[in-house]
Amino acid sequence: MGEFWVGVGWALYFGLLMSISPCPLATNVAAISYLGRRATRPRLVLLSGLLYTVGRTLVYLVLGILLVASLLGRSQVSEFLEKYMDKLLGPIFLVLAMLLLGLIRFSVSGPGMGEKMQRRVDALGVWGALLLGILFALSFCPASAGLFFAMISWAVKVRSSVVLPTVFGIASALPVVAFAVLIAVSAQSVGKAFNRLSQIEWWVRNVTGGLFLAMGIHYTLKHVFEVIPFWDPWVQFFIDRIWGAS
Repeated sequence: MGEFWVGVGWALYFGLLMSISPCPLATNVAAISYLGRRATRPRLVLLSGLLYTVGRTLVYLVLGILLVASLLGRSQVSEFLEKYMDKLLGPIFLVLAMLLLGLIRFSVSGPGMGEKMQRRVDALGVWGALLLGILFALSFCPASAGLFFAMISWAVKVRSSVVLPTVFGIASALPVVAFAVLIAVSAQSVGKAFNRLSQIEWWVRNVTGGLFLAMGIHYTLKHVFEVIPFWDPWVQFFIDRIWGAS
């Protein structure tokens, strides 16, 4: 049970980190801009923020159920993961660290609110926020895809195809909900909060990238090259007592 709640914590963290990463943040800014046009009606702003969250969460929930069920449902895949998961974790952490630290770059621009999409969203009224959540959740970029599959690996580990993807989806939309509240209360607060969020994002992304880099090196040395580093006892203590892995 302890490992399950650790997985929930990681899903929450991965979702929050994805929500403030540069590419997904662009989609959230587009959603915030959409919500801001309804600033004269605070209740609609809040409702739109909640519907946007529901849209994102539905996408990750459906994908999570399909991926986790397919991975756990096939005995060969399940046996492969059980046998080689520790070997896979090292390279996975290394790739994810390089994406977060900007060592691997892709020329992918974040999707915006085109005129055609804006007309479709407007035609749905307040329900347009639900459509935005679905569309923007499907617009994966490398870093967000890496964080999503990191969450899926935990979901497979603790055999949770519903709770972890749901927590991840809600966390990925929390900034939009927070900004919706700010817009409803005071539109002038949005600019200051957004600037502060951008500063926090740099620190969180780089600290997490450094942590994943260290974990990737450790797992690769220990489980791929079968070299036991001198720091292994301290890392194992961290994993067993703090991270919660068995």
